Amino acid sequence: MHFIFSNEVVLLFDFWNVHSPAGMALSVLVVLFLAVLYESIKVGKAKLLHQAVVSVSILSSQQLTEETDQDSSASDSAPVSRARLRWFLCHFGQSLIHVVQVVIGYFMMLAVMSYNTWIFFGVILGSAVGYYLAYPLLSMV
Repeated sequence: MHFIFSNEVVLLFDFWNVHSPAGMALSVLVVLFLAVLYESIKVGKAKLLHQAVVSVSILSSQQLTEETDQDSSASDSAPVSRARLRWFLCHFGQSLIHVVQVVIGYFMMLAVMSYNTWIFFGVILGSAVGYYLAYPLLSMV
């Protein structure tokens, strides 16, 4: 297989049939947006993980101070269950975000596998723009 420059392509689904230069430009913009979204989700997932680790460590340190202050075993179970519930909710949210990221990644891969050069350029440019825009946000963590 080889890449071709063409204005006609069926992209991802049968109903996404491109037959004109304007349709190709719009399709490239959609794929470019998907690539930017993919990079943004990667950064968002990293920030969410950092916040989850910080919040769980804060809850754990609060639990340790409560354990030293009180000897009652009934009061120890509440912070533990609260910390576990919070960690579960964070992990569940991260799992959902991961599923969205994987789906978008496969859509981009399948778009590139149309072997249309314009679509390929849209994915590459979108990935570069997404990286350029999103990764400076990681330093704000």
